[in-house]
Amino acid sequence: MVVCSCNRLTHKDVEAAVADGATRPREIYAARNCKAQCGNCVKGVVCLLREARLKHMKKAEVPAHMVPAHAGVALSA
Repeated sequence: MVVCSCNRLTHKDVEAAVADGATRPREIYAARNCKAQCGNCVKGVVCLLREARLKHMKKAEVPAHMVPAHAGVALSA
């Protein structure tokens, strides 16, 4: 879906920028070498940015059953 008509910025552009480390709207635009022009898209970009970051963070989480029992526990010598 097109989020920004001025720059032809899509939801996939937002997701790709987040996957590359973007955390702010200006970083989303910078990833496409553009910037907000009329401003109508900013709220939508922010919403998609939040959703993409949550999705990206959930993918990065390691399920509890995958963590070794001794992980994070200091062993005394």
